[in-house]
Amino acid sequence: MLKTILIVDDEPRSRQGLMKSLEKWADGQYNILTASNGQEAIELMKSSRVHILLTDIRMPEITGLQLVKMIKEQEVHPVIIVISAYSEFEYAQEALRSGVINYLLKPISKKALIEAVEAAVQAVEKQVRAETIEKVVDKKLVQADSQNLSTSTPIREAVEYINKHLKNELTQKEVADHVHLNPSYLSVLFKEHVRMTFSEYVTRRRIQRGKDLLISTKLPINEIAEESGYKTAKYFIKIFKEQEGMTPSAYRKIHNETAF
Repeated sequence: MLKTILIVDDEPRSRQGLMKSLEKWADGQYNILTASNGQEAIELMKSSRVHILLTDIRMPEITGLQLVKMIKEQEVHPVIIVISAYSEFEYAQEALRSGVINYLLKPISKKALIEAVEAAVQAVEKQVRAETIEKVVDKKLVQADSQNLSTSTPIREAVEYINKHLKNELTQKEVADHVHLNPSYLSVLFKEHVRMTFSEYVTRRRIQRGKDLLISTKLPINEIAEESGYKTAKYFIKIFKEQEGMTPSAYRKIHNETAF
């Protein structure tokens, strides 16, 4: 799915010039949209996700600065570049304080425009990665990791061993032997400190590994199953569906579509 760049400028000549320059640079890899005012821009952003916004500071009704402030209140907002004349530099400074990534002074050279947009593209990539991590992370595992920092040494070692050997067939006895504990005592300690049973922790770790690979690679499901510690894709799919409420293929499709 193509990323979208939106140009907002009430001057038709300026708007069209920016669009032509960016269309030539994008070479079909980005969707370039234009809006003649702030209200039109807001309506466009309601119907489709905008990744990069270039907006003029001085516009009638809704100014570029007002538009920036309105956008920043949204949960997911575009990377913003403001355009201003030299006489409006104070407005540009205020926009920068509002979290705008860059500003361009009129008249805008093609070189400055492309450099600013390429920097914005990098910022978008970081934003998308952060959003993806937030979507796929298992909060119970995050909580377990934070608790594990202050837990007993045998349990820390047990968790580290599990995390390093997810691909292998893990048993509670094997891990207990590694940390020199009785399996029954390890079970009690593990639940007390990690707030999950041994088997639940292993399953959640394996499914988390599967989720990471589904989104970050193009590996087939059977290889992801193996990398996650499951002997067969069929069993991996069964456990994955129990944990996530959908098949691995559906999970991959949904997150690849929403990431951009």
